[in-house]
Amino acid sequence: MGRLPRIEPPPRVVDASLLAAVVVLLATGAVSLVSGRPAGAWVFDVHAIAGLATVVLLAWKLRRVRHRLAPDALDATRLLSALLGVVATAALATGVWWVFGGSLDLGPWGLLNLHIGLGLTVPLLLVLHLRQRFALPSRRSAADRRNALRYAALVGSGAIAWRAQEATNAVLGTTGAERRFTGSREEGSDDGNRFPVTSWVADDPDPIDRSSWSLTVDGMVGEPLELSADEVVPGQADAGEGNAGEAKGGTDEGDSDAASDAGTGPDRAETRALLDCTSGWYSEHDWQGVRVGELLDAAGPESGAAWVQFRSVTGYRWSLPLDEARDALLATRVDGHPLSHGHGAPMRLVAPGRRGFQWVKWVESVRVTRRRELGEWLAVFVSGVDG
Repeated sequence: MGRLPRIEPPPRVVDASLLAAVVVLLATGAVSLVSGRPAGAWVFDVHAIAGLATVVLLAWKLRRVRHRLAPDALDATRLLSALLGVVATAALATGVWWVFGGSLDLGPWGLLNLHIGLGLTVPLLLVLHLRQRFALPSRRSAADRRNALRYAALVGSGAIAWRAQEATNAVLGTTGAERRFTGSREEGSDDGNRFPVTSWVADDPDPIDRSSWSLTVDGMVGEPLELSADEVVPGQADAGEGNAGEAKGGTDEGDSDAASDAGTGPDRAETRALLDCTSGWYSEHDWQGVRVGELLDAAGPESGAAWVQFRSVTGYRWSLPLDEARDALLATRVDGHPLSHGHGAPMRLVAPGRRGFQWVKWVESVRVTRRRELGEWLAVFVSGVDG
């Protein structure tokens, strides 16, 4: 303990550093939810390194304030601080546990969802905490050369620890060694509907009657369309088959890496794409359906159109830039099998390169717009509430 004070930065510098670390973790965590292409792998690395560095910062902080947490010294302010410490520690612990192959069954959610939930709670508690206790470090402390060296060592140690866990997982043979760069593990690839069904907030529609379902294409188009299931993809939109995993849920959260796609005729298309779920799994499949570009060509987007919005029967919706949307697929089948209800039958969006919560399920509307609807982010949390 005698040497620890020489390693540990001044109290105010530690406090300010914890605030900065939380901001980095929140920012990279948010970006990671919509980053599905390998080019964005650095975001996950920064998030992990910041998390490991925060473990050390939090240890320094708790070492300094531990005497304030004695039962006879607690008041409302300190109870809030203690709660913040517990939640922050739990967020870090669940992240580390996941990295080393841990898992947790929480019904439609898992360990990674718990980590995300705890991580989103931390900044809320932190704001309340900072109203009571916060002071910026002096310029002298912030510019101190020794502090700069301490932080260089701290970040460097975090990076080394992050890379070391990969080697450790490989040696121990734990499931942590089998992750993609996003942290997800493979489940159910190339096996039709036998991949996980995840719930999205309140999305929980009844199975959709194919005979009464239709797809509309409207908005900034010259020729609005309303198509029945057979008119969209003749003979391919059958619903009714389905394998295991018929639990109801909203969009399968995840991102996708497209591989190749091959058209099978003017009304049919196929795309091989990888669904990488923020619940911590990924699954790669051949998806069959209709290319969005064919629908847009038939409807004729007007001059100035820039976005294409895909809307679910639950009210959930997401938009893609017009050029990107042309290459997306509205799938009715997976690996040659009709989509099951849990996976979005009769039709779901397959958007290569996007996270799966952007792969809208139970699509009933394609709308061409000039600007993206900002309310989509709100719809992520309230869709299905009144359905």
